[in-house]
Amino acid sequence: MISEKVTPHASAHEDGTITQGQGQGQGQGQGQGRPQDQSRPQNQGRPQNQARNRTPPPRRRSRDGTQLLVLALGFVMASLDTVIMNVAANDLRARLGLTMSGLTWVVDGYVLTFAALLLLAGSLAKRFGARRVYLLGLAVFTAASLLGAVAPNGAVLVVARFVQGVGAALFMPSSLSLLMHAFPEPARRAKVLGIWSAVVSTSVGLAPTIGGVLVGTLGWRSIFLVNLPVGLAGLLLTRRVIAAVPARRSALGGSGHVLGLLALGALSYALIEGPGRGWSAPYVLGAFAVAGVALAGFVVRERAARTPVLPVSLFADRAFTAANVVGFLFNFAFYGALFVLGLFLQGARGASPVTAGLQMLPAVLVLPFGNMLYARFGPRVGNRTALTASLALSAAGYALLFLILAPGLPYWVLAVVLAVAHLGSGVTSPAMTGVLMAAAGREHADIGSATLNANRQIGSLVGIAGMGAVLTGAGGGYQGAAWSFSLTAGALAVAVVVGRTGLRTRA
Repeated sequence: MISEKVTPHASAHEDGTITQGQGQGQGQGQGQGRPQDQSRPQNQGRPQNQARNRTPPPRRRSRDGTQLLVLALGFVMASLDTVIMNVAANDLRARLGLTMSGLTWVVDGYVLTFAALLLLAGSLAKRFGARRVYLLGLAVFTAASLLGAVAPNGAVLVVARFVQGVGAALFMPSSLSLLMHAFPEPARRAKVLGIWSAVVSTSVGLAPTIGGVLVGTLGWRSIFLVNLPVGLAGLLLTRRVIAAVPARRSALGGSGHVLGLLALGALSYALIEGPGRGWSAPYVLGAFAVAGVALAGFVVRERAARTPVLPVSLFADRAFTAANVVGFLFNFAFYGALFVLGLFLQGARGASPVTAGLQMLPAVLVLPFGNMLYARFGPRVGNRTALTASLALSAAGYALLFLILAPGLPYWVLAVVLAVAHLGSGVTSPAMTGVLMAAAGREHADIGSATLNANRQIGSLVGIAGMGAVLTGAGGGYQGAAWSFSLTAGALAVAVVVGRTGLRTRA
């Protein structure tokens, strides 16, 4: 997850994408009471205004900080669980006797349910109320964390990770909706979102180190146990300081979500189990077939449905389609490479979990600097140039790693190349979002950004599974990591071409 410069009415996702606020849809809340009160009888206006302004002005700043903290708790917790597993993976494989496919399921099971249910969870938040869905998601995530902490074997741990993904999918979109509702004024919202982005980006940047320290000192179960007090605090405080958002009638598009989940699940099974079972194994071939049929059914359903899950009409716009393709390839490369890097540092270079977490810092702490570079130069050169140049820089870095990766390579060389490559990643994320927002326009900004966010999560899912398959097929070690990094460079190079050809004008 990569922070970026955000604008009023926009909220930053954990992976750097932005979701537009639901200003009009949330107008029933605390931010737009005055226009509504003028249309009502005067004897009813005063009590309603008093109810909407419960917070005394002297306490506003303190309450703002508390609300921001409470809503950031779940977001940071879920974001940490996405990245922290890259450091814990090697210890998990040794302690629980996991195969490479089992380890990939532990990491990807979380991403799978999160990616597949993200759009559905946003619809549920509108239909049943964002605070209710947020609390449900926190409860599910916390309970799943407890299950993961006491898991006696890999199978139970995989189940726990699947359930964690369900919880994260429920509360992450809801947390953003609640944040937009709690801070309706554009000026305050912009300031709060800037702090939000900084908190999320910093937490993800420190995730490898935090995970390394926890695993190295307390064992892998501690990365799940640490969620329990955070989750419980979030549940208690949310009920006290976060106002409910009125529910609104909205279609769920259930059949579309089921087809999407089936396609993603079958594809994940084929990619994860293929290296171990054999690519020609009946179960693997069957999974590919199911994924293809489900995807075809999803496309047919989306074209004919009155309430499509994805904005099919927007994909007719070349820039919108290009931004989504680039988003998929970018997350495929970024999170797939991080997965391989954590295993490589411990398995091939013999680093402890703590050391591996520290050695991964150059790859993630440069991301905010990339965000700042974009904020400074992006508006001058345009999103198209910023996007393609940063992608090319990242691709060149990983291509260089493929060429020089060998047992005698000094760590400082590895760190410098990774830092440069990921500096480009810090620029790519906000530039890509800017391209998409320009293509979607104000009218479709909400669904457009949600589509990009879900699409990027799918890229993470396929990237982790795909990189795991390459790592296993190449025999692991330096050779496996080198070939995985070559796949990373290739995906980023394709993204450069798509960005260059698909974005003809300066976005």
